[in-house]
Amino acid sequence: MLKSCAKFSGNMTLTDTHCHLDFYDFDDDRMFVLARAWNSGLERILIPGIDLQSSSSAIEIAEVEPKVFASVGVHPNSANKWESRTIGFLDEMTSHPKVVAIGEIGLDYYRDWASPNLQKRIFIDQLNLAQHVNLPVIIHTRNANLEDRSCISDTLEILSNHNCVGVLHSFSGNITEAERAIDLGFFIGITGPVTYKNAIELHKVVACVPLESLLIETDSPFLTPIPHRGKRNEPAYVQYVAEEISKIHNKSLNEVARITAENAKKLFKWSG
Repeated sequence: MLKSCAKFSGNMTLTDTHCHLDFYDFDDDRMFVLARAWNSGLERILIPGIDLQSSSSAIEIAEVEPKVFASVGVHPNSANKWESRTIGFLDEMTSHPKVVAIGEIGLDYYRDWASPNLQKRIFIDQLNLAQHVNLPVIIHTRNANLEDRSCISDTLEILSNHNCVGVLHSFSGNITEAERAIDLGFFIGITGPVTYKNAIELHKVVACVPLESLLIETDSPFLTPIPHRGKRNEPAYVQYVAEEISKIHNKSLNEVARITAENAKKLFKWSG
């Protein structure tokens, strides 16, 4: 049963801008997960692709769920699946009316699943596609460790050379990096770790970033927030992310939900 948040209102409109609802983790109860999401106040869910198969699955779910949208792309950890024809397949997918972004794309120096050079090449190819089809991008960036800032530095440098807008998903950078991303036209995506007591740097970032530059996400089935940490994450739990942001900004939960939902609508230009 979903534990209710303090200050919850039945009129609250939440958006989960990053949920891997197509993953096998939801195969047994996907419809129940969606029912809980709508009952908890969600008005939109965005499923990002991580490779061609996942992107296609995201579209299939979005086709039958009016309030679900899809994004298509190849994740840096899937870079070895890239072929010369991949970009053409992604281009074709962008013509679908429920596709609202290119992603999840970017760089990942934490996993050693693909070389940085290959990651950069397909990242740039997909940014060029996003510019060509005029869609925002969903950016994944993960440093090798806490001391090494090269991944997010490389990501921001590449983004600075492209005329794209989008979101830095599940942001794990510092305040300076967040400010640079915002200057480049990007939103800052906040996920479940914001509810963790030891996420001190993330709390500082959220406190410094205006609500108008934030998006809320679950990254389901990963990064489950308190009080469900240790269990599978799901879209309904995005309310806990919004609640923590409301505490940090000293704003009502409904206001945080409203503003972040408006931010998502502005970026992804969805309707329905």
